[in-house]
Order: sequence, then C-alpha cells, then structure tokens
Amino acid sequence: MEIKNILKEIKFTFVSEVFEGDIRKIEYNSKKVTTDDMFFCIKGLKVDGHLYIDEAIKKGAKVIVLENTDFDPKVKGITVIKVADTRKALAKAAANYYNNPSKKINLIGITGTNGKTTTSYMIKSILEEAGYKVGLIGTIANFIGKTPIPSERTTPESLELQCLLSEMVKEGTDYCVMEVSSHSLALDRVYGIKFKSSMFTNLTQDHLDFHKTFENYYNCKLKLFKNSEYATINVDDSYGKRVLSDIKKENIIKNTYSIIAESDFKAYNIKSYLKEISFNMDFQNTEYDMKISIPGNYNIYNALGAISICVKSGIDMKCIQKGLERSIVPGRCETVAKDKDLEFDIILDYAHTPDGLENVLSTLKDLTKGRLISVYGCGGDRDKGKRSIMGSIGERLSDITIITSDNPRSEDPINIIQDIMLGIKDKENCIVIEDRKKAIEKAIYIAKKDDVILIAGKGHETYQVLKEKTIHFDEREIVEEILNNKFSRK
Repeated sequence: MEIKNILKEIKFTFVSEVFEGDIRKIEYNSKKVTTDDMFFCIKGLKVDGHLYIDEAIKKGAKVIVLENTDFDPKVKGITVIKVADTRKALAKAAANYYNNPSKKINLIGITGTNGKTTTSYMIKSILEEAGYKVGLIGTIANFIGKTPIPSERTTPESLELQCLLSEMVKEGTDYCVMEVSSHSLALDRVYGIKFKSSMFTNLTQDHLDFHKTFENYYNCKLKLFKNSEYATINVDDSYGKRVLSDIKKENIIKNTYSIIAESDFKAYNIKSYLKEISFNMDFQNTEYDMKISIPGNYNIYNALGAISICVKSGIDMKCIQKGLERSIVPGRCETVAKDKDLEFDIILDYAHTPDGLENVLSTLKDLTKGRLISVYGCGGDRDKGKRSIMGSIGERLSDITIITSDNPRSEDPINIIQDIMLGIKDKENCIVIEDRKKAIEKAIYIAKKDDVILIAGKGHETYQVLKEKTIHFDEREIVEEILNNKFSRK
C-alpha cells in the first residue's frame, strides 16, 4: 500500500526523502519488522520505540514514523515522517491499512470497572440466538463466531485490533462485541473508531497505579460515549449518572437501566438462587420475565445493559429472553466439580477489585446455608491501595478467609499478603497460605455440609504469573485433583 493511503487523514510532515515503493506492512514492534515495512515509534509505559529505530532499519524498515526529531534522518533510502502523536497516528494508519473494517461491522463497546466480560457474553449469546454471526473481543478470549482466538489483553493494541476486525469482516461477522478498557481509551487503541452502541457498567476502585486519580480514570471511560451512536448507562451508579449528564449535549441516542432509580429498563421482583436469578423487567410500560444462569444483583445490571443494547439492535424480546437464559460466562460465579457428589459448593469468580469481591461475597452470603469460605489474594505490580480494602471485605463477609497468592508478578507474594492483612482486624477466622494450590486444598478439606467455597481473583485464567515465569494454573483442574485425592483417601 502506498504511504499516502496509509497516512490518509493524518497530519504529518516529511523530515527526509520520500519512499516511492509500496509499504509491505506497518509495525510498532521492531522485532516484527521486515523488508519495506513502516515502523511507528510508540512511547510505551516502560519502553520508548524511538530507541529501536536503528534495529527497525537493520531489519528492513523503509519508513519511520516518529514524534521525536532528535533522530538523524540522514540515512540513505529511509523516509522519516513526523507526527504529533504516534499512538493516534498508528490507530488511524492501521484502520486505513485494513480498509476501515469498523465501518463494515456493527461494533458494540462496553466499559466500566466490573461487568464488561459477563455483559459481552450475554450480548453475544442473544445475538447468536437471533441468528447473527458475532465476534467478541475481551478479557477471556477473542472470538470470530464460535472460533476462539487467544487474548493477551482486554482490548488489543490498535494495529492488532484493526487486523482482528478485518478478519471478522472477511468471515462475514455481523456484530462485534468489545470490552473497552480504560487503558485502551487512555492509550488511544480505539482512537478514530465509531461505535454503533456503547454501555457503561459502573466505576469503582481499580487501575489507579496507571491512572493515578479517579478523575483520570473516569475521563478515560467517558471517551467511549463521545464516539458512539447509542449509549446505555447504569444510573444506579453515581458515575453512571455523571456520564449521562456529561453526554447530555452529545448527538447520540441515550437509554438508562437500573434496579433502584427510574430508568428505561428497570428490574424488580428479583428472586435469587445459588445457581440462577429471575426478575421482571419493565420496558415501555410492558412487563417481561427474565432469567439468567448466574446469581447476584450485579449480574442483573449486566443483563439489563445487554437487553438495552439488543433492543436497540432490533432483536425480538423472545430471542433476548432465550439468549440471556442460555448465556454461559467462564469464571464468573462458575460452579465447578458439578459431577462430584459434594455436600458443599465450590465457585470460581474473577472478582479482583474491592467492588467485585464485595458483590460476589454479598450475593453468596445471602444464599449460603452453612459457612462461606473465601480464598483470594491480590495481583502484584497493581494498585496497592485496594489490598487492605479487599482484606476488610473478606473478613466482614466471610465466615473463614484464606489469604493467598494471586499473580504476584515481580513482587514478593508475602509482601502482598501483608498489605491485604492490614485490613483484617480479627485474625481468628483468617488463614494465610501463600501457595495458592495449598490454600484451595485447605478450603476443600475444612468445608462441611451446606458450606460454599469462593475461590476469587482468577476466574477464567489458566495461568499464574510469577516473578521469573508464567506457569499453567487452571483452578478447575486443581479442584478436580484435590477432590480426587480427598475421595481416594476415604
């Protein structure tokens, strides 16, 4: 593709001679550069791409796109282009390179601290029930129809994102449901994309290691709604009310959902069970019966948002009801070891924020006949401020708390555990076991009839990130192994 087509609608200046040939592909990772590529110098959180210009040229790059003109452009045969912001330029260039796939697909964006994954799976299930081919981009995995594609981050970098959307278009995908993280909005991974529909779930403490302040965190989320044709917002959340106010003058269609406040999609007559929840919903003065296969009022919010999006997409309410009831979300209030004859329940959940942990523990506490046993930790190299808060939540809502390790990354797991323990005043019903497998084993061996064990923090993840390596760690397999050992000893 010619340079002029890749850089269409991007403001730039040539610092040196102009490359006359076609660009083979565009890259921001110097290790992936090959002959006749265009290399974008991206300033990352840890690494500055400008430092890898020489490597990119050695590998065959013919065009360098940069912000920093300290680089000496006097290299024969190399075109140097300056832009004001290489991240935004990469996002737009990637869209141009892949022929703007987001314009050829119905793109649905979901943002908020909690609920993005669950809602995306609900929407996907409903749209598939209606007969559409659906793509999904998110935390657990990316999908093109029924085909899974590994996911490295919640929202891919702009280049990979546009490539994925392009593949979806080639495969005849009608809709793409995307989790839009605050990082992706802050780092312009979705810059220039217009969403057909967008949804706000909630805003609670998370990622302050990156955003520094709640105001920064909120403003990143707000970006999504200023680039959408339709927005649906949780108005039981204080930040949701603020989003609605802040986009009041935007030329987009707006709807709201709630359990408490007045809204367009409102739930009531809620009946909760350990493995499902039913409720009635009012929409345009008509009552609808709804059921989802996972418990918790917070999942009603996710369902309401999904319903709103699908109603706007023209989906029949009967399809919505069926799709919602059939939706399955890996690692979200997921009951495991169903084939075992157990007198207690074991549940996995991805809850890794204070709000997420409180939601799932509060739900389970109300539904547990025996004792509620929680097993959880906090991730390393992440927001340290939430650790003691999560310690306090676990102590308050659990009968027995087992504090353990959860993706410690470069930090010492014991130091993370000590931070969590600062929030626990009564240590009598708290057990510390650094080894996560042994912590799970302890919970299973002390569980009695009618108890519920919540293993929180990893959910769908099948790995553990340690200081020196990443190891396989699938909690479904671990639970199965522990139970087999326990029963074999009887």
